[in-house]
Amino acid sequence: MKKLLMSAIAATLVASPMAVAAADAAPVQRERTVTTVKERPNGRTVVTQRTTVRNTGPQAWRVGQRFDRRHATNYRVVRDYRTYRLAAPGRGQYWARSGNDAILVRNNGTIVRVIQRSFR
Repeated sequence: MKKLLMSAIAATLVASPMAVAAADAAPVQRERTVTTVKERPNGRTVVTQRTTVRNTGPQAWRVGQRFDRRHATNYRVVRDYRTYRLAAPGRGQYWARSGNDAILVRNNGTIVRVIQRSFR
């Protein structure tokens, strides 16, 4: 019985830092509610409520998705693509950086190609 109890305590001590690290790595969500009150000339009052939830965790980009630079971490347009061994973008396309990922984006915002961990 004593061995069983000691092994359970040891397993708990080993697993607790992993659980804390997983909780820290989880994306943080913020909720924000905006209420707007407007009075019209005819005497009516209009109340508008808008709730915004933002995910501040890292974005996993996929081909065909819409690229929004507001959700990109460390966003930059990559002009010296040869330095990072990226292919020349086609007409109407550009390379963008989001974190350590290189993303080839069309001018309409659609993702054409994603190269993960291309920046150090």
